[in-house]
Amino acid sequence: MPIQRPPYAPRPKVSHVEIYWKTVTYRTVAMYLFMVFAVVLAILYLIFPETFSGAIARISEAVGGATVPAAVLTAKQAKFVNLDGRVQVKKVNSVQWVTADYRMALDKGDLIQTGGDGAARITFADGTTYTVQSDTLVTVEENSIGRDSETRVAMHITSGAVDLATGTWDSPKSKAEVSFSNAVASVQQNSRATVRSDPDTKESEITVSAGTAQLSTTDGRQHVDIGRWERVTVPSSGGTVVKSNVLAPPDLAQPLNLQPLIVPDPKRIPVRFEWKPVPEAVSYELRISTTSMFSRIVEDRKVTGTSVDITGFDQGDYYWDVLATDQDKRVSAPSDTFKFTLATQGKGQEMFLEVGSTELHGNVVEITGRTEPGAALIINGEAVADVQGDGAFKYFTAPLSRGPQTIVLTGQNRRGGTAIKRVEIVIP
Repeated sequence: MPIQRPPYAPRPKVSHVEIYWKTVTYRTVAMYLFMVFAVVLAILYLIFPETFSGAIARISEAVGGATVPAAVLTAKQAKFVNLDGRVQVKKVNSVQWVTADYRMALDKGDLIQTGGDGAARITFADGTTYTVQSDTLVTVEENSIGRDSETRVAMHITSGAVDLATGTWDSPKSKAEVSFSNAVASVQQNSRATVRSDPDTKESEITVSAGTAQLSTTDGRQHVDIGRWERVTVPSSGGTVVKSNVLAPPDLAQPLNLQPLIVPDPKRIPVRFEWKPVPEAVSYELRISTTSMFSRIVEDRKVTGTSVDITGFDQGDYYWDVLATDQDKRVSAPSDTFKFTLATQGKGQEMFLEVGSTELHGNVVEITGRTEPGAALIINGEAVADVQGDGAFKYFTAPLSRGPQTIVLTGQNRRGGTAIKRVEIVIP
């Protein structure tokens, strides 16, 4: 019996589907992701500029080990010219305090804090210097140069004491200011003043020792002109400011400022200190320090005369000033600070010291040269901190007055040899 097979099923219709492939490389994907990320960052910066900048700064510090890189200083930036003891800085976009150093540029908003043994001197673009005393907290508020060489520098003092000195400005519209919590003082050119703010009583004061200044309360109701040896006290309550006269300090006579004293035996040879009398004074206080900001006092002596001989000094650099006291127990501000260098006679030993060049930056002089590696070097009463391993050095002087000036360089090497160089320069 034949086998019957089922009829063939009809074949289904097949639809033709064409698939197209496009190759995308990893580099292209990464590029698009980067573009999207950049757009997001730009939008965040436009919406939250301060928060964004602070976050980026903190990330940079974390990646870099939380260190602040040394800036390349220019003549237009504020910088430290003297540091002693504990001095710390908190940059405006940082959350950490770091130890201050000479290579650090200071910007608007930076905080500077000194410890009980610390002090710092800061110079600004126009030559104004602010000396931050111990246990002081200040903020850099301004350091700008406008049209026609118009400059404006300012610091805010939260607590402690600051001495400031201005030079000769290129523009009469320039300003140098220091502010408290409830007042602002503007110091004129070629002037010196001392500012204090008591964190406990919230009382502030400014004393002018040269030139003039003006003080205005922040509410704009009181304006006071301040002359030489006048003091203005600003009460914490916001009441009426008080202006009074202060006792003038004596003028110093010897040792002369920046005078090198080279003697056979510094310990036994007496150093004679002399100053001119103050008519109202009944006694004087002589202070001698190893630092220009008097953070380390080595001699504090009260005398009734105007001279005294003192022995027992080690060789080195010393700073001295004198305060006067009248019969009403009023104490003057410190006199000008003089510096002398006491060195042991080198018994014929000489040292290498040469001046390479001098360059004017306003009324500040930049000096470069070379000395012996490891030698101690003093220029115009200030220690040169940045002496390279090969003896090369660069130094910026404090602001100088107009006219002819003499810059004194004093060096001493490890063998006891000494060298003194004098550079004559004219400040226009």
